[in-house]
Amino acid sequence: MNTTLIIYCHPYKRSFNHAVLEAVISTLASKGRSWKLIDLHQAQFNPTYDVEELRLFHQGKSHDQQTIEYLDDLRRANTVIFITPVWWNSIPGMLKGFVDKVMKEGAGLSHTVTKFGVHGELGNIKHGYVLTTSTSPTFYLRFFSGNGIQKIFIHQTLRQLGISHCKWINFGNISNSTLSSRKKYLQQLRSYNFS
Repeated sequence: MNTTLIIYCHPYKRSFNHAVLEAVISTLASKGRSWKLIDLHQAQFNPTYDVEELRLFHQGKSHDQQTIEYLDDLRRANTVIFITPVWWNSIPGMLKGFVDKVMKEGAGLSHTVTKFGVHGELGNIKHGYVLTTSTSPTFYLRFFSGNGIQKIFIHQTLRQLGISHCKWINFGNISNSTLSSRKKYLQQLRSYNFS
């Protein structure tokens, strides 16, 4: 079954990120697409390692049941959509911890390490989207702030995991945005084809 996995990382339900989440769900529902939501804050996901979790890492195991379930969700999905703010030019610590803990090394898991580098095992995910909001304008993030979302999160981390077709869409300068520009953006998302 073709499933879209939404990974949402924002603690505040009245945020613009939450409006983006609702628009994405509305879009998928209107197109008859099946989807599953991982709301990291609502699920109270613990993004940190403890000693036992670290000990189990190279065995591709975890003692955190959420971690195991989330990796299974990723292995079943054919599309993944990350919805997150940009904090300090990068993804929030909660989302970074999700990547750290959920992505397990081992054949058939998220990746394997070979003598030539990291080989991604999540080739089942044919399309990835990173939907972000930022206080900085998008051009500033791209050209003056290191372009961390594109260069590191997408081109390095997600690509190493096997997610090779990934698009970044940012709503920048949010603090100075108008109600009409926010509504227009949400309307564009409602007509977007996430596939």
